[in-house]
This record gives sequence, C-alpha cells and structure tokens, in this order.
Amino acid sequence: MLLSKGFEVEMYTGKTDGEIIGLSDKIVKSLSGFVREPDSRNVEYTTPPLQHYDQLLCELVTPRRRLRHFLKTLASHYTLIPGSTLSTGNSQIFYRSDPQNPYHSYIEDTYSTNVVTASIHINIGISDPEVLMRACRLIRAEAPLILALSASSPFLDNQVTGYHSSRWHMFPQTPERVPLFESHKQFIQWTEAQLKLGTMQNVRHLWISVRPNGDCRPYNLNRIEIRISDLVTDPIHLLAITALVESRILQVLQDPSLDPLTASQLPLNNRHDDLLTIIHDNEQQAAKASLNAKLRHWHDGESINATDWITQLYNEVLPIAKAHGTACFLTPIKQILREGNQAQNWLKQVEAGLTVSQIIAQTIQIMELQEQALQSDLCQPA
Repeated sequence: MLLSKGFEVEMYTGKTDGEIIGLSDKIVKSLSGFVREPDSRNVEYTTPPLQHYDQLLCELVTPRRRLRHFLKTLASHYTLIPGSTLSTGNSQIFYRSDPQNPYHSYIEDTYSTNVVTASIHINIGISDPEVLMRACRLIRAEAPLILALSASSPFLDNQVTGYHSSRWHMFPQTPERVPLFESHKQFIQWTEAQLKLGTMQNVRHLWISVRPNGDCRPYNLNRIEIRISDLVTDPIHLLAITALVESRILQVLQDPSLDPLTASQLPLNNRHDDLLTIIHDNEQQAAKASLNAKLRHWHDGESINATDWITQLYNEVLPIAKAHGTACFLTPIKQILREGNQAQNWLKQVEAGLTVSQIIAQTIQIMELQEQALQSDLCQPA
C-alpha cells in the first residue's frame, strides 16, 4: 500500500523579466489556500495528503494556475519566478510581509535574508512514531542525494555563487548538531529541552534537512517532512524525487535493518557522532556540486559520487516501485542524472553567454508552458 504524500510549495513572485517583487499580501487576501512567508516576495501553498501520484500532479499544478491567473489580474507582466534564492536580487533588504509578527521579527533580526528562500517540503505519512523515527534516520542520512537531484539555486543577486544550491549553503540549520533521534521519547525530551534553552523559539523552529512532523509535535507525529529539497518547478521531476524517497521508506518499513544506527559499519563507540559529521559534510558537498559531489556513504564511510549513489538507490528500489505501480513516476530520475538538474542546466546557459536575468526569464516561459500542458492533458481546468 502506498503512503500518503503532500507538498509545501514556496515560490517567488515577480515580473516576466525575472525581477522578484513582493505580492504575498495581495495574494493571501484574495486567494484561499495561500499563506505568507516572513518576506513578502514569496508565498506558500500546501497540497492535501494523497496516495496516488496522478492526483498529486494535479494538486501541484492547479494552485499554480490559479495563482498565475490572479497575478495577471494585478498586472499582465506579473508571474511566478523559478529558483530557490533571490537570483535577480535584492538580498540586502528584508521585505516584511507581516511587520507586527514577533516571530517574523526574530527571524529577520537573527537570520536576515538568508532565510528568504523558496523550496519544496515533501511530507510522507507514517502513523507509528517509532517507525517514523527509523525512517527519519535513514532519509536524513541520504538527504544530500535529494538536494543533489533538486538543486536550483546557483545564482544570487544576478551573480553565479559557486554553489549549485546556494539556498542550502547559506540557510541557517537550527539548532546546531541535531541528533539522529533513537526514539520518539528522546525526540520529545530533546525538543522540550531546546524550548527551555531558547535554541528553538517554538516547535516549528527545527530547521534541518529531515524532521518528524505532526499536528501536535513533538507528541503526536504522523509524517516525515523532508526540507532539504530546492524548488523543483517541473512537477514530473518532483514526483520522481518523491517516488524515490517513498520507495526507500517502504523499503525500510519492510526491512528495519536498514537503520543507519544499526546497519552502519562505522565504529560503534562513536557511530552516532560520525554519522552526524558525514551527513553535515555530505549536505555541504551536495550544496556545492549537486550531482557531481563527492560524498561519503553512511554505511561504511567510503567515498562515492552522488550520481553513482543515486543510481544504486534507483536500482535497489525499482522493484518496490514496480510492485506498488509507481515505476513510471520514478523513471524520470534517470533523465535528471543524464541531463542534469536545474542548477546544472542554468550554469551551462551561463557558459553559453546568457545573463542570469535572461536565464530566469526563459525558464519563466518554460514553467508556464509545462503547467498549461499538464493541466490540459491531466487535470480539470482551474
């Protein structure tokens, strides 16, 4: 049986020439299903938890079509902007969407515009909290591969940054050195301690690549939330990444021995800390070079290329995807590995002589054409 899946989608708004501007106040006042972020230049919508990928596809596309239609009623040149950082500027100024919100004040004062990013959070439902913790441990150990596939932020302020995911490179992971929780009880105790210490302002203030989530965290949990993914504007590619993750989770549900805390061959006396170091270093390497990154495998600490690791995982989970009828949604992973992710393709265009603004403007057009085609072929009109 497939697991439930849903997405939190953050996107920038702006003009067809790639300029990013703040419109979230107008959007949330007029459109249901959209919420503001601390900075007014991006806005978020959430898809309902669903098991089937064809339904998820429509839930991804339809709100974007609604939002595009609304933006055009404000001005014909207003649109949605691809990428996970302020590619065309301005990262020097924080445009507050809700100046009276004290949590937003804390975020601006503490992190400035390092948090003004756009991304996809992938949520996958697991009801048993101990099973959820085990899945979190495995997916967090392999989260750098998700970043490698999804990287889409090589630009900031009209400049090439030297990172494929500038977003994850600069995003403040908080608190520092979050453990691989061995049990639900440990997660509860740790969270309560952080709130008392002030290292977390609230239960939402746990900004790491993968975290347990639920309606009353840390006590009632029902899903794993994957936060490391850059914004994937191609819905087919996003579903492929999700299918890879879900198949891996289904695998660890069937085979608990895949738990990194027990399956790793790293020395037992320091295994937990060694795993945290490998995960942190792998995330930074994936942020730098994405599919070309040189990583260390959590199983034995040996060096492995990100593309090779993803290929191994793909081949390992393909039988699971076939058994659950999702192999067709998984197969675009091979296209990403073959042709490159968004960041890599953008950097190729820079080498060909295009400016950042030209690249973003072209991708804006491609995004809209993709949405039109998908909705026309698969979904009811918005």
